[in-house]
Amino acid sequence: MKKIGLLSDTHSFFDPRLKDFFANVDEIWHAGDIGSEQVLDNLQELKPVRAVFGNTDDMAIRNRVNETERFVCEGVDVLLTHIGGYPGNYDYRIKQQIIANPPKLFICGHSHILKIMNDKEFKLLHVNPGAAGKAGFHKVQTAVRFELDNGEIKKMEVIELKLS
Repeated sequence: MKKIGLLSDTHSFFDPRLKDFFANVDEIWHAGDIGSEQVLDNLQELKPVRAVFGNTDDMAIRNRVNETERFVCEGVDVLLTHIGGYPGNYDYRIKQQIIANPPKLFICGHSHILKIMNDKEFKLLHVNPGAAGKAGFHKVQTAVRFELDNGEIKKMEVIELKLS
């Protein structure tokens, strides 16, 4: 079993209030628009990190992480990217990958809108953790925590933080 902390769209700001939320996770996953190497370094000081770059990330970030990651964690096939859309409205690039080989868990960021929804057509769980940073139109910072265990996705939790 692995406990995962998931965030996106930090845009150069890591809220220290998330340290408690991520205290007992095994890994932190970041779905892009990290914003600065300092945020990535801060996350890596807490836990091992899997991350992808977003459309606003500079070359320093792009040299450290990929645009898309596909991996298996605790028996769960995961596709992680920044711009991906959502069930019924996937980004073309991602839709082709999903059609060819659907993951069990599809994670993306970009919209700053928290979404956790089943895609019945492709039999996957779509998760967008919303935005954990301050930049953007959102009024609440969000992040997600969950467990992966023997091919199952369990105990999905959301934290909402008022913008400080």
